[in-house]
Amino acid sequence: MSVAGLPKNEANVLRGHEGAVLAARFNGDGNYCLSCGKDRTIRLWNPHRGIHIKTYKLYGREVRDVHVTPDNSKLCSCGGDRQVFYWDVSTGRVIRKFRGHDSEVNAVKFNEYASVVVSAGYDRSLRAWDCRSHGTEPIQIIDTFSDSVMSVCLTKSEILAGSVDGTVRTFDIRIGRELSDDLGQPVNCISMSNDANCILASCLDSTLRLLDRSTGELLQEYKGLTSKYFSGSKRSLKSYKMDCCLTNTDAHVTSGSDDGFIFFWDLVDSSVVSSFKAHASVIFYAKNGGTTFSRSTCCCNQYMLIVTIQNQGVKVSSEALRTYDPDPKALSARQTGE
Repeated sequence: MSVAGLPKNEANVLRGHEGAVLAARFNGDGNYCLSCGKDRTIRLWNPHRGIHIKTYKLYGREVRDVHVTPDNSKLCSCGGDRQVFYWDVSTGRVIRKFRGHDSEVNAVKFNEYASVVVSAGYDRSLRAWDCRSHGTEPIQIIDTFSDSVMSVCLTKSEILAGSVDGTVRTFDIRIGRELSDDLGQPVNCISMSNDANCILASCLDSTLRLLDRSTGELLQEYKGLTSKYFSGSKRSLKSYKMDCCLTNTDAHVTSGSDDGFIFFWDLVDSSVVSSFKAHASVIFYAKNGGTTFSRSTCCCNQYMLIVTIQNQGVKVSSEALRTYDPDPKALSARQTGE
């Protein structure tokens, strides 16, 4: 993907949440997305047409993360209720509630076959849940972390997790091996490259780090949230929960900033190649890992970037998702069904 092809034009604003939006996730083919937030709901959207399709609601507290199966038939979610919810997408019915975490749950992911859900919690543990059985207890608990687990990724045989204790850990389920890469800074988000060879970690020292998965070697660091790009006012990721990801071609790295800007870096030379203001300069606070974090969410597919930024204070809150498209003509064609 060239720099000219990076998302920059606002395509839609998805309105409907009655509180701050905490996460947005595309489905497998990128035609739909799910969002969740402080209003204790999960919402299904067609982001290309700007249409709200369905609302899922059963939570007593905020919903922090959501993930959908490859066939789009089931979804899992987590949040302040300390449970993992397993849903039927079409009916909106909760199939099962998985209980076992001792505190808030920060992240969830299905495995490739949608038979297992892995959750990451404030209680410093990862827990795996069997979706095919009728049990509600975890089938595996990994509790070797020394602080809150913020983010999780899965491969066919491995679980990868980032923690506030400063580590990115890889657990090989087949042979029972754990590998730990100590980054020396709290890790609040990890994201895998599309070729699965690298892991991108967002840290609280205003730096994103790219690691080689096979060796643990630090391949590149992505910085630049300084006065150089913000007319004399320094911006950073310090003390804030910011998602990060790579574009679909793995050519660029993207992350949000605490003032509503979105940044794109060149994967190889780590230079900032694009940035734009997506939301107002306001942050919503959530407590994770003994530290106060705010959250910025970015998720990409081949066509579109979805951005959510949470706000600070009682009077103002980010209750909408903004979508960005690199090509207005392509967006127009999709909206008219051509």
